[in-house]
Amino acid sequence: MREIQQKTASVPELFGSMVFNDQVMKARLPKETYRALKKTIENGKSLDPSVANVVANAMKDWAVEKGATHYTHWFQPMTDITAEKHDSFICPQGDGTVIMEFSGKELVKGEPDASSFPSGGLRATFEARGYTAWDPTSYAFIKGKTLCIPTAFCSYGGEALDKKTPLLRSMEALNRQALRVLKLFGSEEVKHVTPSVGPEQEYFLIDKTLYEQRRDLVYTGRTLFGAKPPKGQELDDHYFGSIKPRVAAFMEELNTELWKLGILAKTEHNEVAPAQHELAPIYTTTNRATDQNQLTMEIMQRVAAKHGMVCLLHEKPFAGVNGSGKHNNWSLSTDTGVNLLSPGETPHENAQFLLFLAAVIQAVDDYQGLLRASVATAGNDHRLGANEAPPAVISIFLGDELTAVLDAIETDSAYVGAEKKKMKLGVDVLPRFIRDTTDRNRTSPFAFTGNKFEFRMLGSSNSIACANIMLNAAVAQSLKLYADELEQAEDFNAALHELIKRTIKAHKRIIFNGNGYDDTWIREATEKRGLLNLRTTPDAIPEILKPKNIEMLTTQRVYTEAELRSRYEIMLENYCKTVCIEAQTMSDMARKQILPAVAHYAADVARDASGKQALDPDIRCGYEAKLVKKLTAVAESIDTRVDALDSAIARFKTLSDVTEGANFIRDEMLSRMTELRVAADEAETLTAESAWPFPTYGDLLFSVK
Repeated sequence: MREIQQKTASVPELFGSMVFNDQVMKARLPKETYRALKKTIENGKSLDPSVANVVANAMKDWAVEKGATHYTHWFQPMTDITAEKHDSFICPQGDGTVIMEFSGKELVKGEPDASSFPSGGLRATFEARGYTAWDPTSYAFIKGKTLCIPTAFCSYGGEALDKKTPLLRSMEALNRQALRVLKLFGSEEVKHVTPSVGPEQEYFLIDKTLYEQRRDLVYTGRTLFGAKPPKGQELDDHYFGSIKPRVAAFMEELNTELWKLGILAKTEHNEVAPAQHELAPIYTTTNRATDQNQLTMEIMQRVAAKHGMVCLLHEKPFAGVNGSGKHNNWSLSTDTGVNLLSPGETPHENAQFLLFLAAVIQAVDDYQGLLRASVATAGNDHRLGANEAPPAVISIFLGDELTAVLDAIETDSAYVGAEKKKMKLGVDVLPRFIRDTTDRNRTSPFAFTGNKFEFRMLGSSNSIACANIMLNAAVAQSLKLYADELEQAEDFNAALHELIKRTIKAHKRIIFNGNGYDDTWIREATEKRGLLNLRTTPDAIPEILKPKNIEMLTTQRVYTEAELRSRYEIMLENYCKTVCIEAQTMSDMARKQILPAVAHYAADVARDASGKQALDPDIRCGYEAKLVKKLTAVAESIDTRVDALDSAIARFKTLSDVTEGANFIRDEMLSRMTELRVAADEAETLTAESAWPFPTYGDLLFSVK
């Protein structure tokens, strides 16, 4: 008991121990330096070079005391992973010794080689120079023996080559427009509005030894072949079930490592599919949440390896069981502590809440294509709409109570809530909403959950930056339109009421509280409501270049048009490369592993039958004969389908245009991959387990005890 108490008591000490956070800065920086740095963090003011030198020295001293020997500018290029180049603190002296130094210049700006990072045509390959710039709003941290400094990454010409720069721009755009709106409500004390995010992370854990025997998992992160095992998730016995000892040990160490880095890992449990789990943090500011989620994914994989397991972050590593998503819980808060998506208790607060709610509704409707594009990847295409994830059609779930309130406003009719009230904003009191007054809707892509929205379309391997960039920018645009109108109004309350009423009427098509998995909803959404159904990445990515979307994103100063065109190229190119690697891996496994295994097993069965016949001609070998015929037929089918896939791969390699290539993959290559898999999975059901060349689904999903 005492040991448990000591361990529990140590958590507050452990938490953030490897982070150069506000507490550390306050303790180690001179008061004036600390105040100057806080101004930079809170107000976005530029940092004085002399202040940067003091901060850098304090940061270095702290890091060295923690055992660090190197530093790195830690950034997020357009590769969906983080990047880092380590430099030591050592500085040679004339007497052959060294001292540990770190300057303000080294803290604020780095100069990495940018030539090999995706740029989408923003710069030529020979234009190697790039810059990293310190993001003081995201705390530095120690990983291993390296001080990691979160930074933005841009080209020599100033174009953003990363995900953080547009994210910070989108946060500022949202802040700028939200402050205009709040000023109209008399909230002069509010100086900053910040979007906050809590990303829930789903993942699979499988045995490392088995993983290494699967080329598809090693090369692509997902299984390209695999017959359905006798037991999957049918019994629903894994969800919230007892956590297996090996997994529990992993989770315990994972929590410790995350807490050291100030990551608020809060909830952990088994997910629906066998071997699937979830980690949920407490939400924090969006840029920090983005950094922390990237770190979380990295640490999950590192800790899993220590426990003899592999953490799979692919959206659909196994066919026939639930895939993995990343639910993005998004809210808006002021620096005075007010959640703008939480209804208040006064007419003033209620009206303010409804205006911000209207802004989100309009944003999601107007820019549904951008939101879909922000989560579009080859991996996520397997998940969206696959009966365990939201459909590719975006809609908003509000719940019955809030929907009834909006209906009452739209029709100027009475709302029957706690008491019957005529909905007139700024005059009558809106009944207070109590959190969780309606059931959750797990089929909705974008659900209101009491004081935040849960954007559920993100894939498990996605950076959360892209989705939040588009969401922040879209809501900023709605707020801009509202501020432009209301700032000119003679009667604010009347204008506000009419604005919300008009917005509800114009955008209610996006609100749907029913079953998003139902085919009738998809038909209603597309045929009656006119909502977009962008089923695949090649369908979704062109939304980035729609004139309306370019205008909004450039007007809000989130992207330049050149940066948007580069993202279009990078995202489609990544899609093409991903699927092409999968196709080539399928061909390789089919020719070198599956076909030889099936042929050898068929030959063994035939030899056994011949041996029996030689022993006694009267011995019946009907089973063996039938099996050999089936195996031969399925082997021929696999061979034919491999040839067809190889032809598609060869055809794809002749296409130079990335759009044409992506469309070819969607229309031709994917179907051939599916056909090959069907034949190979049938072969697995016919082949003895001892003869099959790699671990089966049953092995992979139930191996961790």
